[in-house]
Amino acid sequence: MALLTNKQASSFSFTQRCRYDVFLSFRGEDTRNGFTSNLNGILRHNGINTFMDDKLRRGENISTELLKAIESSRISIIVFPKNYVSSTWCLDELVKILECKNNGQVVLPIFYKVNPSDVRNQNGMFGEAFTKHEDKFKDNKKKVQRWRAALKEASNISGWHYKNDHSQFEFIQKVFEEISSAKLNHTQVFVVKYPVGVDSRVEEISWHLDIDSNDVRMLVIQGLPGIGKTTIAKAIFNLIAYRFEGSIFLEDVRETSRTNEGIHQLQEAIYSEILGGGNLKVHGVFKRINVITEILHHKRILLILDDVDQLVQVENLLGKCDWFASGSRIIITTREEKVLSTLQKDCHLTYYNYRVKELDEHESRKLLCQHAFKRNEPPKDYLKLVEDFIYYAKGLPLVLTIIGGDLYDRNIEYWKSSLEKYKKIPNSNIQQVLKISYDGLDQSQRDIFLDIACHFKGFYKEVVVDILQSSYSYDPFCDIEKLIDKGLIIVDNGKLVMHDLIQQMGFEIVREESEVSMKHKKLLSDEDAFEVLTGEMGLHEIRGISLCLPQPRNMQLNLGKMKSLKYLKIRNVICEDLKSLPNGLRFLDWSIFPLSSLPSTFEPTKLVVLNMQWSHIKLDEHFEV
Repeated sequence: MALLTNKQASSFSFTQRCRYDVFLSFRGEDTRNGFTSNLNGILRHNGINTFMDDKLRRGENISTELLKAIESSRISIIVFPKNYVSSTWCLDELVKILECKNNGQVVLPIFYKVNPSDVRNQNGMFGEAFTKHEDKFKDNKKKVQRWRAALKEASNISGWHYKNDHSQFEFIQKVFEEISSAKLNHTQVFVVKYPVGVDSRVEEISWHLDIDSNDVRMLVIQGLPGIGKTTIAKAIFNLIAYRFEGSIFLEDVRETSRTNEGIHQLQEAIYSEILGGGNLKVHGVFKRINVITEILHHKRILLILDDVDQLVQVENLLGKCDWFASGSRIIITTREEKVLSTLQKDCHLTYYNYRVKELDEHESRKLLCQHAFKRNEPPKDYLKLVEDFIYYAKGLPLVLTIIGGDLYDRNIEYWKSSLEKYKKIPNSNIQQVLKISYDGLDQSQRDIFLDIACHFKGFYKEVVVDILQSSYSYDPFCDIEKLIDKGLIIVDNGKLVMHDLIQQMGFEIVREESEVSMKHKKLLSDEDAFEVLTGEMGLHEIRGISLCLPQPRNMQLNLGKMKSLKYLKIRNVICEDLKSLPNGLRFLDWSIFPLSSLPSTFEPTKLVVLNMQWSHIKLDEHFEV
């Protein structure tokens, strides 16, 4: 059985389910002022958030508020006294609790001074009460049948039998200890203030987790930086952790694993959290792995490793991943698509990969408006600006959250000004997160990423490989595949594309590097191009030019002096006195070339791509297009 069905997902969202730790079901006249009140007091005193319906008005039908309270609880405790079945309210409550049990809720019965077999077989007072119900509900026999079935199902669940032969306080203390250690042995992790779009993605993942099955499953949650991988993993943890014998959510695995001390901290956390205490008093990474696997392989556990970018980070914590007990679930979040793919073949477990999708337009609007206006829809005056920001963010929750917080309680002029600034200058907080994947590249991979971002976005992959191979003197296929694995570029119908904000990040990296070195390797903006191309300094450093002016403009270009220039893309530049082009060009894209022929000194022996669309030039016979 899957964790949630489509119908259930709307009412059993992870945010609702975590509202209460325990729901107490009882018949008020029998135990309200005694046993149940004492049980509730001890649970609350020890930090367990309970719901006890002592303030709700009773009537013929169970209230909507009570139904929501049951749905919002992770555990239901049913106290069965001798008169429990005489209350139709209690029976409706019981039916609802068992519905929630089928969706993952833990249900624990307490047979209070009654024989569990009498409850199960509906003997004695239980049978007499049902006889009265059948007389009263002659026109609704199915309702009574549901009550009978629910009572029988609940009585077959393992629970506690209070016989009044020992201290009530000691009995309640045992109940508390079992709930605390076995069912609530995990700390809720903070998700986000406005979890827009999270429930639907948790629902999709739940089908793969199928936590009622006894096989071992590993789920890898993969996607762009800022797309919500960690948020989704936290939501899943809060939803299902109580159903395992041990559970832990390990954050920042990539960063913490940089040192041996950090690896030790992560190993220690797994050992102590899942076992409920104790220290891992063993020296050496591999010895600690052996201790962890030896002790924990008998426990059904939930283990979430957040932000992994290398297989060794998993191996340092879990070894060969072949030791988990039946029913265990391992969830890993990563930006790397294939970094963990070998686990699928090497480990005897069920492996799933889930790629997180960007928020759709409706979800994006809701998330932005929640942060900016504290409501789901914008005021009419802001509608167009909201749409513009949604277009800018392209479905990344992190970006929408940062923008929404920045725009909160601001007037419309501030919104307009901010929109223009965001388009030209990336927000530093957004840039910092998006740049994490770039920082993990080696130098050649960084160069190739910047080449694609600045010059070749939208080009066919095979063409880009040919261009770059002529520039780097080796086949760059492996580096392009690495960029794809990291989600920095995507292959769509054979073309290399990337998220607009990832491309903007590339532009910003180029700008920052030129400021630091005072040298331009790429010219991308109109201002830089006019200043550099019409001057004499630093021309030999320039590797690529993408100059696309909004309107035609006369410029004097000293392109012949650019000995390192390999990629040249020009739009709307009029240069009637162009005398030469660099012979090292691999890519020449000049729409509406200003001359009737290419410069006579140009020897395009290394040229891979030539695009002279809408140009009227005569190519020499020896030049093949």
